[in-house]
Formats: sequence, structure tokens, C-alpha cells
Amino acid sequence: EGCGDTLIKSSGAVDAGGNKVLADAGLWLKSAITARCKELKIPLTIKYIDPTYMIRSIPANAFDSQYCATLAQNAVHAAMAGYSGVTVGKVHENYVYLPIHAITNQKGRRVDVHGRWFQRMLETTR
Repeated sequence: EGCGDTLIKSSGAVDAGGNKVLADAGLWLKSAITARCKELKIPLTIKYIDPTYMIRSIPANAFDSQYCATLAQNAVHAAMAGYSGVTVGKVHENYVYLPIHAITNQKGRRVDVHGRWFQRMLETTR
């Protein structure tokens, strides 16, 4: 959020909280990539889906706020300690630094939508 503020011009509007409404960097990036590929005569189709609508379908609660704050604090500690190429996560109730390459090189997992864990997730997010 705000990363494209130096590249694209926002409307200057403010939201109900008084915060500056930033231009949509995702749409700008999509059009810039499409234009460049057209210029190079490279066939391309981009389907842009705004990820903010995919994050969560119910309001955040106190646990979510605390969890996100703890992840953020650990991420800042990692950065201040000079770590790069890591992300922060929770493994067996411990907050850990995880190498990004170790996460992205993993084979994709499948969720059994008829299984017990999926049903538990549904029940806790209703």
C-alpha cells in the first residue's frame, strides 16, 4: 500500500478516517505491463484480481489483531537484526523466521474439503 505513490498520481481524496486515498498500484502495473508487451508484440492476457477482497471474509477480532501485531514485531526485529530473505511465521506455537526460498520451493498442498480440518476451519470462521 502506497508503494506506487511516487510513480502514479492519486486523486488527493481522503477517506472517512482522514487518510489519503492512494491510487491503485495493481491496476497501474497491469496496464504498464500490458502496454509494454503490446509494444514488443508479445501476446499477453492479465487477469487482475484485487487481493484485498480475498484476504478474509469476516471482520477481524482481538486475536487477529494480537497475532498480526506479533508477526509485525518479529518482522521488524528480523529486519533490524540484518536478516533478509525471511518471513515470520508460527510453527508449533513458536514464532520463527522462515527462509522464503524454503517456503516457495515446497510442493503445493491440497485441502481435503471433506476432511476434519476443513470442517473445523469452517466452524471457527462462521
